[in-house]
Amino acid sequence: MPSTEVGYVRRELPEKLKTIGLSLFAVGTGLGIIGFLINPERTSLSYLVTFMFLVSIGIGSLFLVALEYAVGADWSTPFRRISEFLAAVIPFLLILVIPLLLNMRNIFPWTHKSIVNSSELLKGKTAYLNIPFFIIRSLGIFIIWWVFYYFIIRNSRKQDSSKDQLLTKKNVNISSGFIPVFGLSITAIAFDWMMSLEPNWFSTIFGVYYFSGTVWCALAALTLIVILLNERGYLHRKIDSEHYYTLGLLMFAFTVFWAYIAFSQYLLIWYADLPDETIWFMHRWIGPWKIVSLAIVFTHFIFPFFYLLSYKVKMQAKKLKFIAIWILCAHLLDLYWLVMPGMPSNGYQYYFSWTDLVFPIAGVGLLILIFKYLSQKYNLLPIGDPKLQRGLDFHL
Repeated sequence: MPSTEVGYVRRELPEKLKTIGLSLFAVGTGLGIIGFLINPERTSLSYLVTFMFLVSIGIGSLFLVALEYAVGADWSTPFRRISEFLAAVIPFLLILVIPLLLNMRNIFPWTHKSIVNSSELLKGKTAYLNIPFFIIRSLGIFIIWWVFYYFIIRNSRKQDSSKDQLLTKKNVNISSGFIPVFGLSITAIAFDWMMSLEPNWFSTIFGVYYFSGTVWCALAALTLIVILLNERGYLHRKIDSEHYYTLGLLMFAFTVFWAYIAFSQYLLIWYADLPDETIWFMHRWIGPWKIVSLAIVFTHFIFPFFYLLSYKVKMQAKKLKFIAIWILCAHLLDLYWLVMPGMPSNGYQYYFSWTDLVFPIAGVGLLILIFKYLSQKYNLLPIGDPKLQRGLDFHL
């Protein structure tokens, strides 16, 4: 392919990526279907964990794209297209959510009239927690996300050929409208799909908790892919350790932000010591769940905090790749910790299922397939963006 005026040469990603993606997706999906046939309740919760992980990747990546436009950032422009590709999972959410909607009675206690009638608190929530309104909310939010995704990404891709700077201005306006919508909608998704698993419990900070993990996860996915592609010459020779440092710095910042939100939620509930609020944490302090809870503190905060504290680590590609993979796994473990204790039929006791592994495998396969498909159609750099050269020339 010919070089562009910024020195970018488009190259096709290896065809084996498609084979890897198809294999992972087929194996994970096939085993997942078997799991639904054998134990639909347990498998539904396993699927929910991976579904929320894909939501994090998709909407978190779109947030990073919108944030760049809204604040006029230059440094992230050379790898914004990577976040755009990852955000492409958003249209698939309307399909991926179907198994969960078909198994709502296996997941949510508030879908059972006998449980609702036995609790005055749940009776007061029926105007919000009812199946028709729940489905309308979820599908409505995913459609709104898809609309914003469509217009922002369309303008970005169109700019590759037209070089029209007015498209950047349009995306600035769209992104400025998207960000408040994103804040409200991701809170609603967190409340609906995870907090309502234990409907007697509530936390007004829960949406911010999920937001912090979502952006942390999206940054890690972006960092990992940028480094892998750049090391193999698929991006641009000017993307270097100073760009990596900024990505590492952001991952460090959201490590601290997540810890602040998580501790704030815990401290307020511990200090108030109200049975309706503390019960959620008590479910995560029963038996082996105590080990998982402590593991969350270590994997989600202590280790990444001290690992990313060093200036040199944030400049080294190899070490950033490691911590990016660590963060992705830590976020998945965090979602597991949020979802799985809400198993009332098992007395809130911990037990591992093989279905906990198969859906993440399928999710990774789906992401690889989406990325490979889009990379065949579009440039890996937004070559028409007027900020691209400034981003390539970025120095600390």
